[in-house]
Amino acid sequence: MSPARSVLPDRVTPSRRSSARHGRPLLLAPVLAAALLVSGCVGTDADDRSAGVAGTDADIIRAAVESSMEQVGARAAIVRVMRGDEVLLTEAWGESMTGVPATVDMHFRNGAVAIPQVATVLLQLVDEGVVSLDDRLSSWLPDVPYADEVELGQLAQMTSGYPDYLWSDEFRDAFSADPFRQWEPDELIALATAQPQVYAPGTNWNYSHTNYVILGLALEEITGTPLDELIRDRILDPLGMTQTDDPGTPELLSPPLHAYTEERRTDLGIEPGIPFIEESTSWNPSWTLARGAIQNTDITDMATVIRAIGRGDLLSEESHELQVAPTLRGTTTPVEGCPTCFVQSEGYTFGYGIVLTGDWLMQNPLFHGYAGVAAYLPAEDLTIAIAATYGPDAFDEDGEPRGNIAMPLFAKLAETLAPDHPVPSRS
Repeated sequence: MSPARSVLPDRVTPSRRSSARHGRPLLLAPVLAAALLVSGCVGTDADDRSAGVAGTDADIIRAAVESSMEQVGARAAIVRVMRGDEVLLTEAWGESMTGVPATVDMHFRNGAVAIPQVATVLLQLVDEGVVSLDDRLSSWLPDVPYADEVELGQLAQMTSGYPDYLWSDEFRDAFSADPFRQWEPDELIALATAQPQVYAPGTNWNYSHTNYVILGLALEEITGTPLDELIRDRILDPLGMTQTDDPGTPELLSPPLHAYTEERRTDLGIEPGIPFIEESTSWNPSWTLARGAIQNTDITDMATVIRAIGRGDLLSEESHELQVAPTLRGTTTPVEGCPTCFVQSEGYTFGYGIVLTGDWLMQNPLFHGYAGVAAYLPAEDLTIAIAATYGPDAFDEDGEPRGNIAMPLFAKLAETLAPDHPVPSRS
């Protein structure tokens, strides 16, 4: 089987693919036996598997998902689609574990979907006159390197010039040796800032997890409130999102959607062709984002938050327009030695925590065997939320994921439901 490639760049996972020292792919996971590949719907309890409605639309969506799942090698997928307030379909396919059907109430890690939430908190504080986007980081975190040069808005838009700690051999080695390790923000910042700045603040762009780890700490200093409470009070509670939480541990809310990966295959010396997969459900996600924004969620909450952010429900009109404006398009350039520095285009432009792709606003997390897309189309008030997990055919011979497997599903649904608003390629 030849899984489809994702249309946009995936969330970065720790990888030695770009490491000159190792000269081989990293792998962030392995073990146990080969998993079952999903083929269509598993599970016969309609109440558990599906909460779909709207006859014709639901059938069209269902057919689009089912035609894509085997192609991308998904083990499971949970999908919710809304047009306005109308739920067109909420349904699950495949298995969470062998013999355990995926269901629509299962929880999973939403990764980058929390990034626009953190950016929204910052923009709310701007609306309230508490801070300005051009305020220097040194006002709150003076000990962070380059804090007197970096602005809050640059952290939110990832134009600060901070390198990503994922580029550090020390981080990649430590993660591969112990994916259950608890990482502290100060450790991650130290690993990042031990490397030179990629460019002068505000002069270019690179995807770097470092920005949001630092921004989370800054928001706590600015408000005197833990970030998880800020997000709960300002976003989750106002939107009625009762199934989203940062527990501060790798624990998932119940019931969990289990994930599996082969990412540590090479590191463990397991040859290609030898059946191998490792459950990664409880791998520690503390490295992924700001402490307090490392969430797990369900598909209903994921759809709720991307629609609210896409509509500007949580911000002033001015701040919302800024959040989703393609201001970086045509202003960024590749940088030698920077794997995530690239030209912002119609296919991918980073706003304030949100990705613009064509007419869509989205985020697409990928890590620890979980993939997802949360997307909103303002022109049609159309929301698509997808959570997916990987089967054996979704990895290459070295154990690396073959891209974000939720992206081809998203592109297919966009083509089916909004043919005038396709998902473009990055180039």
